[in-house]
Amino acid sequence: MSKYLIIPDRHHIEESVALSKQYNLGFEFNDFFTPKMLDNKEKCERIAKLYDETDMPDVLTSHGDFFDVLVFSEDENIVRISQQRIRESMEIAKRVHAQGVIFHTNYEPFLTARVYLDNWSVKTEMFFREICEEYPDINVYMENMFDQEPDTLKKLAERMADVDNFGVCLDYAHAYISRTAVSVWVKELAPFIRHVHINDNDGENDLHLAVGEGVIDWKKFLKLKKEYFPDATILIETTPLERQRKSLEFMDDFGFFES
Repeated sequence: MSKYLIIPDRHHIEESVALSKQYNLGFEFNDFFTPKMLDNKEKCERIAKLYDETDMPDVLTSHGDFFDVLVFSEDENIVRISQQRIRESMEIAKRVHAQGVIFHTNYEPFLTARVYLDNWSVKTEMFFREICEEYPDINVYMENMFDQEPDTLKKLAERMADVDNFGVCLDYAHAYISRTAVSVWVKELAPFIRHVHINDNDGENDLHLAVGEGVIDWKKFLKLKKEYFPDATILIETTPLERQRKSLEFMDDFGFFES
């Protein structure tokens, strides 16, 4: 059975904890994924201490830095800082006891030359093999970002299938607004899906609406989930507490927590 998560609001942590307990939810930290935050070590430590003093749920994940993170760049200086940001993200995840960290593919979908995609695949695999070996107790989940089809991410996942702590984070909303049918995304990536992000949208834009407020067919989602990723952890990826509550009320009525 899947475990659902929400993003805790550290400014209203008591409300986040109460919501977590009400619905038996885990947390995915979104406090540490910006370069500005990662550069402020004192602030990161203050936030970590806040969470130390909080009654945390048993399932914790963290979103890694993704702004301009290009480990496959032709510019070695960009590669160097990208690798630094990823390691910093892993270290802060370790500090807050997260069991998994999410990173984005970050390649440009309109650059379709084979040499570009092959370069992304080879360099991404090489570096994340190192990361998975350096942090064997933390799962690394690669999320589809601007991707318009699942093939590129699937090929990376196939090549890294021997790495126990590597898997795919399927962002269902990102897939939904891509040029490829969401059912194709699910079926192609199914063997590698270990974490999922959900929210709602208008079918064209990544709006991070509350679940049930947009046009996504959630009956179809539950059917695909049951068949292809029944045990994946699932983040309700909308930040405001009110949207989280709306999502959870809708999901409860819709039967999410029965499957």
